[in-house]
Amino acid sequence: MAMQAHEIEELIRSSFPSAKITITDLAGDGNHYAAEVIDESFRGQNRVQQQRAVYAALKGKMDGPAGDLHALALTTKAPD
Repeated sequence: MAMQAHEIEELIRSSFPSAKITITDLAGDGNHYAAEVIDESFRGQNRVQQQRAVYAALKGKMDGPAGDLHALALTTKAPD
């Protein structure tokens, strides 16, 4: 079942309550999203560490072909 943008944001926000989060439905189909997550907790972490933290916040929703979320293009960074 496809996820809605607000559901993705809620999952990410549960781990990053102060983050600036932008979710975009890339194809308009509820299956292909882009997320930008800007959070102070990313400062000093490399991009892989940042993205692993966000994927962990999704609580398995992207796991395998039966996952609720098919594709997520992810951009992460600390605030400027």
